[in-house]
Amino acid sequence: MPWSLARTAVVCGVAAVAFTGCLKESGITSSHASGIGNTAAAVVSTPARIALPDFSPLVEAVGPAVVNISVTSVEKVGRSPFGGGGNDGDDSDDPFSDLFRQFGFPVPNQGQQQQQRVQQGIGSGFIVSADGYILTNTHVVEGATEVTVRLTDKREFKAKVIGSDKRTDVALIKITAKDLPTVKIGNPDIAKPGQWVIAMGSPFGLDNTVTAGIISAKSRKLPDETFVPFIQTDVAVNPGNSGGPLINLSGEVIGINSQIYSRSGGYMGISFAIPIDVAMKVKDELQQHGKVSRGKLGVLIQNVDKDLAQSFGLDKAKGALVSSIEPGSPAEKAGLQNGDIIVGVDGSDVDEASDLQRTIGDRHPGDSVKLKVWRDKGTHDFTVKLAEQDDATATVGDDSNQATPGAGLGLAVRPLNAREAQRLGLQSGLVVQRAGGAAAKAGIRQGDVILAVGNHKVTTTDQLQRAVTAAGKVVPLLIQRNDSQQYVVVRLN
Repeated sequence: MPWSLARTAVVCGVAAVAFTGCLKESGITSSHASGIGNTAAAVVSTPARIALPDFSPLVEAVGPAVVNISVTSVEKVGRSPFGGGGNDGDDSDDPFSDLFRQFGFPVPNQGQQQQQRVQQGIGSGFIVSADGYILTNTHVVEGATEVTVRLTDKREFKAKVIGSDKRTDVALIKITAKDLPTVKIGNPDIAKPGQWVIAMGSPFGLDNTVTAGIISAKSRKLPDETFVPFIQTDVAVNPGNSGGPLINLSGEVIGINSQIYSRSGGYMGISFAIPIDVAMKVKDELQQHGKVSRGKLGVLIQNVDKDLAQSFGLDKAKGALVSSIEPGSPAEKAGLQNGDIIVGVDGSDVDEASDLQRTIGDRHPGDSVKLKVWRDKGTHDFTVKLAEQDDATATVGDDSNQATPGAGLGLAVRPLNAREAQRLGLQSGLVVQRAGGAAAKAGIRQGDVILAVGNHKVTTTDQLQRAVTAAGKVVPLLIQRNDSQQYVVVRLN
């Protein structure tokens, strides 16, 4: 029951896929041919014989600790009293609703009646302790009213969900049993692309199914998945494999199979696993506290590309650029500002925004961290005491309406009026009236609100012109679009 990754991709070509990695050469033979006269002998080699791995010992060793998980959940479905409607109480199929509306009467009990629909799901898991603790995916057991675990010896147990973590998609469940077989935990850090791995689980409910492939890549960053450096493989993973183990040739679990890339809902050659070290940290938190507590800085950040690096005076694209700071947050109390680039935490480099998110997320509320920050073309150190991250993670107005050109950017801008500032939750900014030239090419559009140039807030058009002039040919603009803020680099000709 894995998630399908919804991605927009352009497929440039189709190539046949061949198994590679860990191939063992043996039995190479050669023949020698005599040349004419004093010509040296030539060596002609016959094709090498290839010995592929035999996975049966791994399956026998690990298989008893891999379980099938059956889930029952109840979904509430809204219906009108006349039989129409769906989840939202829609009465489009109600033959009397139009009649009621025609004469100006409300549709009786519209969207009020609820029916329950029982749903069944399947997934996989593996036993990590002999007393019955089992790891699986959050999306396998989410919303479950009943969870049943079936072992390879056909025994069945009702399971209790100890806790789950949506951020990593890791869940911990428990069955009441003793002396259960367990898996060996490996080290995903030493795994390498090209190495053989196998997946075990229950695709489409088919218990104890084994598939094999290789590690395709490591530390994959997926959309909306900032806390997990996924292991990418070409192991066949299908609905029902979710929560099952990814196993190396030493018989050790190095990951939890979690997601696939698919346009059909089925396996298309790309699957992703949560590294087991990430999962075990979550498991320990869930087992001890029933939830995962993560540190919080209180900033919105974005990656630094080469244009942003150049505009802020960095020698290369690295770090996490602060585009917004939550009022009253640890970051604000420590003195961080919009336009700061966080390049290190406690002595470790921050190459991308996701590195910072994972590093801070691994800390606990109340921990103090030392941040290395790039500001005004120099590094500065800040000590921040972290708050607790929510599960749902996330200047003076001017009423003038006159539009003023934006200092060669190709923009016409004006200050926010009081009503706009209140609606957007801002104190100040410059509304883009028209966008053309370099600004339009960079992606600025009508309705965006310019908040700053680099680290410097702009509340008037004069300030914008001066800041743009000081920035030179590469201008980093902090804009707000809808409810989000981000830096956009405008290159002036």
